[in-house]
Amino acid sequence: MNILDQLAWEAGSFYIMDRGYLDFARLHRLHQCAAFFVTRAKKNFRCARRYSRPVDKSTGLRFDQTVVTAGFYTRRDYPDALRRIGYRDPKTRKALVFLTNNFTAPALTIAQLYHGRWQIELFFKWIKQHLRIKAFYGTSQNAVRTQIWSAVAVCLLVAILKKRLHLDSSLYTILQILSLTLFEKTPIRQALSQPPPASELPITQNYPGLPGF
Repeated sequence: MNILDQLAWEAGSFYIMDRGYLDFARLHRLHQCAAFFVTRAKKNFRCARRYSRPVDKSTGLRFDQTVVTAGFYTRRDYPDALRRIGYRDPKTRKALVFLTNNFTAPALTIAQLYHGRWQIELFFKWIKQHLRIKAFYGTSQNAVRTQIWSAVAVCLLVAILKKRLHLDSSLYTILQILSLTLFEKTPIRQALSQPPPASELPITQNYPGLPGF
């Protein structure tokens, strides 16, 4: 959560974060910078409703309220009004409650913004599970991005190879075979027709996580 103290908030921008970053004093500083946030409310969040707007429940929306915090400390840390939006995901049927300081965007847009954050999180989860990045060779932003995109490019090339050669093996297995035969002068179709020795396969099929994520 301390990373929020290091960010330079840009006026007019939206910052989407999960409820692990729910700190009302920090969110109020963001609000005072004329920036917007969207986050999820915790289950024990206490508030007093001031106003309710009509919503189209066929879209998944359940309510759109203007509220103020009810707890002593939360009211002290965030004295201004908040917008509280209830939403039920049509696919998972999971009920979600969002908090934002933006009162002009449609309620469904706020829900979709948070859904976009979740898609980014799924992408990073995919990176951790599928890309073979054991360590970064550089720590600058450009170095990290270059290595990640290089790994993504390799994964896509292997996916194209799998499709063109009509291979039944998984991407993971193909990557394992290629890593073991990288410096061998073997036709690629022949190399991929034989699985790698069981003794050389790792015990788990989860790739090492990326440092820093």
